[in-house]
Formats: sequence, structure tokens, C-alpha cells
Amino acid sequence: MNEVYLGRLPILDKKQNLVAYELLFRTNQQNKVVISSNSAASSNVIIDTYGQLGIENVIGKRRGFIKVDAALLKNDAICMLPKKHVVLEILKNVAIDDDIIHRCMELKKKGYQIALSNVTQLNSQFERLLPLVNVVRVNVNTLGQNALANLVRNLKRWPVLLLAEKVESLDMAKRCIALNFDMLQGFYFAKPEIISGKRIDPSKLSLLKLLLLVVKDSEVSEIENELKYQPGLSYNLLRMVNAAASGLPNKINSIKRAIMILGRKQLQRWIQILLYAAKQRSGDSSDVLMITAAMRGKLLELIAMADRPHDKNHQDRAFMVGTLSLLDTLLGIEMSKLVETLSIQKDMSEALLSRRGYLGRQLQLIESHEKGEFEQTTAILSELGFLSFDELTTMELEATTWANRLSDAINQSAA
Repeated sequence: MNEVYLGRLPILDKKQNLVAYELLFRTNQQNKVVISSNSAASSNVIIDTYGQLGIENVIGKRRGFIKVDAALLKNDAICMLPKKHVVLEILKNVAIDDDIIHRCMELKKKGYQIALSNVTQLNSQFERLLPLVNVVRVNVNTLGQNALANLVRNLKRWPVLLLAEKVESLDMAKRCIALNFDMLQGFYFAKPEIISGKRIDPSKLSLLKLLLLVVKDSEVSEIENELKYQPGLSYNLLRMVNAAASGLPNKINSIKRAIMILGRKQLQRWIQILLYAAKQRSGDSSDVLMITAAMRGKLLELIAMADRPHDKNHQDRAFMVGTLSLLDTLLGIEMSKLVETLSIQKDMSEALLSRRGYLGRQLQLIESHEKGEFEQTTAILSELGFLSFDELTTMELEATTWANRLSDAINQSAA
């Protein structure tokens, strides 16, 4: 897995409190980059912020300014961005024509905030767009004192926030504060910070996002919307669900129907297992991981059923802990970050992070048994007090048979 990099430049208010970030395309730890395509650079920023690194890790509860050219602004994919998190920053070289005006009106109605980038003078094009704009970013580094004052005075005819960008000296900072700019940004205050992380294979990233939606009990429409952009994933998911639910009289042909018939918990199970089944182009060891993860999930569920036969919620949580226990190995990401991203219950997170608590101890039992650590296994069984070694072995055989059958169904659906 390759490293993913992102630049983050702070934006301050007039009292120099942090209020937002500008998000910048980067390819390494250096603060220098050559951009050959604005659309490609912005798309990478979007993917890395919302998919790879996680929005909470990048900007927290603040907004992120993302540069957009005409092509990206018109692309429907931009509406996948959460409007409460972003400001769409229109680049200076975008020609403000009727199409752009109409598109900005649509985005404004949807609740998106719009900014104009690198403004140094007003012209008839900008004036057409200003009624739809929330923030005007003024390049103060290229303007003399009088020109800057005149531009600020003219811009204040519109209800926009003014952001002074490229503030690179104390003198310029004082001048912008005196001109009553709402926000300030530039190397005088801070240089871009480089954030890095592991790049996840796209097929697994889509499944992780889907799992997050199901775990957080999102609306069915949100789950369907995520799958709309992944037709191959939707097809394979439905084929696998149909293969696993062969007793149903009619085939399941939509995600909405799958949720209605199976319930969210069952859908969540298939997504968790499909994470391990997702193939990278270069090939990887996910087949073995998938069978092991599925076996762990099923075995931990069987143990939970023996322990609490009437507590279905506990059994579901046990299955989830078992299947998620190898996700850090699969994705190359620390388990602590995955647990934080998924926002799962405390007993589950403690089980995954430190093998603590009831579920953690039972997961440790499974791991000890997998490694052939007989003394450790018998000690934990004795501590638990409701399961014999022979019963554990029988359960393991049942879980392994189930995992292998599931693997065959997945491989057939992918064929």
C-alpha cells in the first residue's frame, strides 16, 4: 500500500483563531508539487480527505476549502461531498458563463458554500457570480495599498466574507486586519502541514465506507447512494447474499430489499466478510484472511450463543468483533484508527484493541486455540466456566465449515 499525502493550510479569523483549512494536493512530505490537471489534483484531495485519511482526522469540525475547476464543478460526483464540511473554491481561470452561474445556483440551493479564489480585481464576470458567493479570497500579496483598499471597499457591496490570502509579513497582516478582513491566511501565520496515511485499495475503501453507513444506522437511501457509484460491488454483494440465503422463494434484486429481508445486521455481516474478499489487482492474501475472519466471527458467535442463548444483540456484536479482528492486517491501518472511524460500542472496541472485557477474553481464547497454545486455551476455558475443550473443538469445526462454504459462494459470485 502506498502512502497518501495531503497539505492542510490553516485559515484564521481576525482574532487569529483557527476557523477552517485549505486542503492542498501533495504527493510526498515536501511542500512542493507540480500540478498538471486541476481536476485530478482536486479529485485526489477529495478522495484522500473523505476516504483515505478520514474527514475527522483532517479538519475535525471545521470546514475545508477545496479548489474546483469548471469540469469538477459540473460533475455530479461533487454532490457526494457533505455540504457541512466543504467550501467549493472556484479557481481564477474558470470562465464565469451561463452554465457556471446555473451550476452555482444549483449547488447553493443544495446548501453548499462557494468561494472565489485568488481575486485581485473585480470584473463583470465576477460581479455576475458574487450574489451566489459566500467567501471571496483576495490575493493581497499582488496589490498595492490603495488598490487593496479600493477592492475591499467595492467587495463590501455584497454580503460576502472576505479572506486575505498570501499574507506573508507582519505589516501585511496589520493592514488586512485594519481593512476588516473576516479571515486571514498565509505563510506569516503558518505554512501547510503535511498529513499522511496509508492508501487503501479502492474496492476495500468502498466497502469500508459502506460498512460505516450500516454500522451508524444510516438511511437506506444513503446506503443505496453509495452503492450507485459502485455497480460492480452492488452486483457482487447481491449475488453473494442470494447464494447465502438460498432458502428464499424469490431472488433479492435490490439493496433496499436485501435490508428489508435480511435486516441491517445480516447485511453488515456480508459487507464485513466482503472486505476480506475484495481483490487488489496485484493479488494479495485476502482469501486466507477472509476465511480466518469469517471463521472467527462465526466461532465467536457460537460461543456467545452458548453463553447467552437469548441475547441476539450480544451474539451479533460477537460476530462483528470476530470478523473485524483482522481488518488492521488487511488494510495496513492501526486498529485504533479503524475503531475510531467505525464508532463501535465500548466493549467491542476494548475487545479489538486490548482483548479486554468479556468479548476480548473470548477472542483471545480463539486466537490461543488457533496458535495451538493448549495451556493458555484451557486456562481461559476454565476462567469462562461454561465451555469445555471438546465443545470448543466442535464449534470450531462448525465455524470452519461455514466459512469455507461462504468462501465458495463468494468465489462463485465473482466468477
